Parts: sequence; structure tokens; C-alpha cells
Amino acid sequence: MSESPDDALREQVRDALHLVIDPELGYNIVDLGLIYDVAIDNGCDARITMTTTTRGCPATHYLQSGARDAASSVDSVDSVEVTLTYDPPWTPKMMSPAAKAHFGIDDE
Repeated sequence: MSESPDDALREQVRDALHLVIDPELGYNIVDLGLIYDVAIDNGCDARITMTTTTRGCPATHYLQSGARDAASSVDSVDSVEVTLTYDPPWTPKMMSPAAKAHFGIDDE
């Protein structure tokens, strides 16, 4: 089964989001598990659902802006909507195995 154009663009946006580094943790927001969903509407509009490690995180605006800018830098993306949610609440279990290893978190 071949990848649809929306799937390909979704992966390009997700790849671009790896460039956004949480300033407090010094690690990218995708591997930290802060990106809950990337969706593509109308073939060119990106919708990103994300969280922060805690409510009231001082880097919230920075991270949202970074996600918006990173997604906007992808060719074929015309608009970007970033939605912040705390449902479900973030936990270190949401990190990628590489991020857990980086921070010395047991993957169990």
C-alpha cells in the first residue's frame, strides 16, 4: 500500500518538528512526547496538537511558536494551527526510547 500525499506531508511536518528544542530540557519536542498529533487538512493545512511538560510551563509560547514556524517551513504547507492540550497529561513515559536513554529514564 502506498503512502498518501497527506501521509507524506504529515511525516515532513513531524520531521521538521524535531528541530524545535525545549529550552529547559535541551531536547526536541517530538522525542520528548510533546507532540500528540499532526494532521493534514485540504492537502496543505497542518494541525498540530501538543502539550507541555507541566501546566504553566514558562516555555509554552516559545514551544507553540517553534512548532508553528517549523511546520510552516515545510514546502506545501499553507497554514498551521497549533492547539495546546493537557489531556492526557504528559508523563516521561511518553518520551521516545532515545529521549529516555538520554535522560537516564528506565524504559519500564
